[in-house]
Amino acid sequence: MAIPFTVAEYFAGIGLVRLGLEMAGWRIVFANDISDKKAEMYKAFFPERHDHYVIRDVFELDPAAIPPAMLATCSFPCIDLSLAGNMNGISDGKHSSAFWGFTRILKAQAEKAPPIVMVENVPGWLYSNNGADFRLTVQALNDLGYSCDIFTLDALRFTAQSRLRVFLIGVKGASSTASLEQMLCRPQSLLSDAMRKSLLINTDLKWIYLEIPAPPPLKRNGLSEIVEQFPDDDRRWWSQDEVDRHLRMMNKTHYDRVVELCEQDEVAYRTFYRRRRNGFQRAEVRDDDLSGCLRTAVGGSGKQFLIKISKGNIKMRTMTPREYARLQGVPDSYPITVNDVQALTGFGDAVCVPAIAWIGQHVLNPIAQELEYA
Repeated sequence: MAIPFTVAEYFAGIGLVRLGLEMAGWRIVFANDISDKKAEMYKAFFPERHDHYVIRDVFELDPAAIPPAMLATCSFPCIDLSLAGNMNGISDGKHSSAFWGFTRILKAQAEKAPPIVMVENVPGWLYSNNGADFRLTVQALNDLGYSCDIFTLDALRFTAQSRLRVFLIGVKGASSTASLEQMLCRPQSLLSDAMRKSLLINTDLKWIYLEIPAPPPLKRNGLSEIVEQFPDDDRRWWSQDEVDRHLRMMNKTHYDRVVELCEQDEVAYRTFYRRRRNGFQRAEVRDDDLSGCLRTAVGGSGKQFLIKISKGNIKMRTMTPREYARLQGVPDSYPITVNDVQALTGFGDAVCVPAIAWIGQHVLNPIAQELEYA
């Protein structure tokens, strides 16, 4: 049996899965990613990186050189599964097919493979290629001896960012004791409509049912609490011409949201994206004190922008790396030593730290404790 509460982390990125799991008592013994830029950010916060972080394509890793662990995590690339990307799928996509590098390692490790796996990805995983990609991933883990449970979790239950993700937990050697009725009776906070459909058309797969409590309620505000404060003459604020250009890019509904806030006395913040609509570029403004899902520039997606409205004065700028970090639940002690583009990509392509900590405490820890004392 592997050492209790140890983790081998694949597609480790800048270390936010590690941050969350450490809060729940887990210890990283191995980490891997192909990106040296993400590894650079990881090293700034975890200086002992060279002891366990391997920068290499997952297909080139030697399974025999990976230390034993109780848990293997897999946040494989989402580009080919995401609506923001090209939806090439898990088999044909250049990026998301890296999942098969992960299963290759588990297969080679055989009985020494971690008894628990956690796989995380975007909701598009459920319906990419009409659901075939999701079925293939679960089947592959079933074939390796893992029975699986699946649930959704939104970062908005922990931070001021709307970020829904799918989590799969596999337990090796567990008897398939799932009651489909139990899984389908979970609260909507853990069971999206797309996931319900996926379960109903995949009843023949090997499922287990884990007792997972309802997560915290969705946040209603909090963006204004994480905003970095800059003086009005700071170079990060856009020129008045650029502000006016973006106001003209708004349709009436979004423009009216800004005008309404101009009439209030208190300072207000809103986020917005630039999107293509019917051949035109539009600036679309949220109607709440929350952030949309953070993204990277990879896969056709874009940055998120900030509006500050104070007594009729409208200012705009790109959100900062520190604001991205805070929306992912990253403490300010995490140093940002790289350029803005690299940092925004690192944080935008990562996970919500307190969401991972919650999963560690309420889902992974009970499994690990049961295995430890079995």
